[in-house]
Amino acid sequence: MKRLNLALLFGGASAEREVSILSGTEVLNALDKDRFIVRCYDPKIDIPRLVHDAPNIDVAVVMLHGEYGEDGRIQGLLDMLDIPYQGSGVLGSAVSMSKLASKQLYEQAGIKTPPYRVVSPDNRHEAANLADQVGYPLFVKPCMGGSSIGMSLVKGPADLDKALDAGFAEDPVLLLEACVTGVEITGAVLGNDELEALPLIEIVPGEEFAFFEYGAKYEAGKSEEICPARISEEDAQKAMDLSKQAHKALFCKGYSRTDMIIDKDGALHVLETNTIPGMTANSLLPKAAKVAGMDFTALMSRLVDLALEAKGRPGHIEAA
Repeated sequence: MKRLNLALLFGGASAEREVSILSGTEVLNALDKDRFIVRCYDPKIDIPRLVHDAPNIDVAVVMLHGEYGEDGRIQGLLDMLDIPYQGSGVLGSAVSMSKLASKQLYEQAGIKTPPYRVVSPDNRHEAANLADQVGYPLFVKPCMGGSSIGMSLVKGPADLDKALDAGFAEDPVLLLEACVTGVEITGAVLGNDELEALPLIEIVPGEEFAFFEYGAKYEAGKSEEICPARISEEDAQKAMDLSKQAHKALFCKGYSRTDMIIDKDGALHVLETNTIPGMTANSLLPKAAKVAGMDFTALMSRLVDLALEAKGRPGHIEAA
């Protein structure tokens, strides 16, 4: 059996470059070196080299978070180069990256998501009225952002302008989203045609954080992440089913991770779906996979297998 030539893409040019490098480094260490010959590419500087090497690349693993990597653009390039890759294609990546498009598709699919309004520079003068319609407290979220960069929890009108400034520094389109309180959980799914839901994780941000923000996500020990989540079997099944529904509603492929809230009345609200979840030492997807009996190396091999399956490629290359 000949090893597969695997292109590992991480780094990139988005605001999440640092997290992407952390994810890529963890994945590099986890990939099965008996199965893969791994070559690393930083799309910020290595696109010409990737294009040159494409005829000799069997599969790619994309660990790019945010703009240019998670929004469908790199997926389109890989499609043109005929390189299979893990996860969603152009459509699923693009709509999942947009919080506005995601919400519209959730609503069309009958999936409950927190109420929201849209603010851009053109209607910023109406932001106070829109915020009143949503109600305080609320979140200001960049439409295309990730890792909670540029996101703020606004407790009252006096804090709105500052939060808008922070959001507009990252994105010209912002969401004002109702703050739904309750038990925060996240649910990952794996699969192409048949979806498997992984154990749910309950997220408890550290007391110094107002919500699950950047530091709470990536600083070791700052948040408590409990798997399986401390919820009833009935709620767990509903949440796992909802993770699959969200995955399908956004045209995702291969895998995804959907963040949800169970409110005080037991209703489930979908917040967003991630098509390239973080793979750092503190990331949620590897933790859920581990509880399901799949270590990091096995998880990465499974994602590669799903990429090859989706493209109808064999899982290994026969020796000449």
